[in-house]
Amino acid sequence: MAKFREYDIEAMEEVYDLGKALASPVRLEMLQLLYDKSLIIGEIAKEMNLPASSAAFHAKILEKAGLIRMEEQPGTRGTTKLCTRKVDYLHVGLVRKKAVVTEIVSIEMPVGAFTGCKVKPTCGLWSLNGVVGNEDMEQCFYYPEKSKAGILWTSAGYVEYKFPNEVPKKKTPQKICFLAEICSEAPGYREDWKSDITVWINEKECGTWTSPGDFGAKRGRLNSSIWPDGSSQYGLWTTWEVDKNGCYVNGEKVANRTIDELDLMSNVFVKVRIGNKNDATYVGGFNLFGKDWGDYRQDLVMTIES
Repeated sequence: MAKFREYDIEAMEEVYDLGKALASPVRLEMLQLLYDKSLIIGEIAKEMNLPASSAAFHAKILEKAGLIRMEEQPGTRGTTKLCTRKVDYLHVGLVRKKAVVTEIVSIEMPVGAFTGCKVKPTCGLWSLNGVVGNEDMEQCFYYPEKSKAGILWTSAGYVEYKFPNEVPKKKTPQKICFLAEICSEAPGYREDWKSDITVWINEKECGTWTSPGDFGAKRGRLNSSIWPDGSSQYGLWTTWEVDKNGCYVNGEKVANRTIDELDLMSNVFVKVRIGNKNDATYVGGFNLFGKDWGDYRQDLVMTIES
């Protein structure tokens, strides 16, 4: 897979280091040498007919620019440096970004791509090939095939996802939204089966929505013919939002917690948990529907404005 790296004109020192690294035919030849293999400094020196000290000097400049990686390896006389190329393509942005411009990062996550869970029968997962493992068996939520699931359900507990955090490092998140097609989970289905469904972002509670029921009286418009009647068929498209002023569910403010409290820029992922609190008034479970199930052709969605 090709490796990309972006450089921003506002990070002047990084761009200067890049320019310096590329302004030498020797270093350009060294990058070509490292195209499809890793070499230690001594091997580079031999291939390029250079003194080892010169090869190390040029490699250090390439490393500072972020173009190669140098790792210490045991050698016949102490340690040596193994050099590996880090970048295949460069993009240098020469336009200064305006601070007032809003950037939006949007990620869709398959329903079956959860990274953690706690489930309770009735529970299960289905893909377009049929049931994953068996229904009402918690261990099936750990099968590798779970990643292909387009619908999952549990009568209590939670599932947790890690969305990649692609907000530019210099930006400050202003709003985060989590969207899902969801409903309650009753055995079979019950249109009046309530469930208090909560979302946590980075382990901070961000609001509870009360699902009015587990909908199965009509078929979901996207459901495969293999999905049986008499089961949950579709959910309601539901939105959790957190901004500088508080938390909102479907546009209604439900809490005062702000986006700054979520500490979104502290990690390379954003952790989103959805489920029932143990002390909820209505512990009615939940169904999650992916883009080939239910009524809406979308997986779980997280967006961040910055």
